[in-house]
Amino acid sequence: MLYDWTSTAALGVVRDIQPKEPLTLTGEGLWVCLISSGRCTASLTDASPSPAGSALILPPQSAAAGHLVLSRAPLTLTPEGESHLLCIQLTGQAAVQFLAGLTELPFLARGETCPAAAELLGRLAAEADTPRSRAASQLAFALLCELAGADSAAPPLPPLVEAAIEDIRQNYAGLYGVEELSERLGVSKSHLVRTFTAAVGVPPGRYLTTVRVEAAMRLLLHREYTLDVIASLCGFSGANYLCRVFKKETGQSPAQWRALAGQTARPLSPAESQREQALYI
Repeated sequence: MLYDWTSTAALGVVRDIQPKEPLTLTGEGLWVCLISSGRCTASLTDASPSPAGSALILPPQSAAAGHLVLSRAPLTLTPEGESHLLCIQLTGQAAVQFLAGLTELPFLARGETCPAAAELLGRLAAEADTPRSRAASQLAFALLCELAGADSAAPPLPPLVEAAIEDIRQNYAGLYGVEELSERLGVSKSHLVRTFTAAVGVPPGRYLTTVRVEAAMRLLLHREYTLDVIASLCGFSGANYLCRVFKKETGQSPAQWRALAGQTARPLSPAESQREQALYI
């Protein structure tokens, strides 16, 4: 074997359960828990600082059906009445890096912001008997990529910010920048930047760049596109600019990222397929 896929992303323990008592998840790596029905409270049993030292340790968090709980162990999930949980442990370098990037623990995410996550969790659960297979590693990495776009289940964002985020995520390939975005939303650029930054923590231009880099990551995983094609699909002016931005954001060139991560089996999303057909078919 030339490359061990499990060193990047691997499937660990799978718990598909309707708990009657508090459930404590242990072990290394990242735990991804989908609350498919009911409610539960998520808390870190050990409230010591995270290995990265930057995550804020939160008090017990109540999560409803449709939410995802992302955290390190030991994580305790306490059911509030009848509930159903699908909890999957991810290990490997990509899982460790993802965990280190979380700003708070446990991190509660709204399921609608990463709609493919539930399907990927189900497919991973089906691989429980062969956790070290190539298919399991591919699905594990695809899930991490999907979760990268998850938003916190914190109080709702201002309507203007929600509209801006939706516009960016739907139109990042053809969006020229924050000025065009502000015109589309019917507000001044300064007002948009001020409101967006206060709510999200980063300016809209930075958020747009992050979304484009995430899209480039997904395309690098799906198939052997040239960098020129990926740049066009993701809104970069050319392959050279894509390489500069990608390197700055991730610390790796697109070629290094592709070589490390390989390709996953997850198909293109409908939006990506439509964009590709419009540009290249």
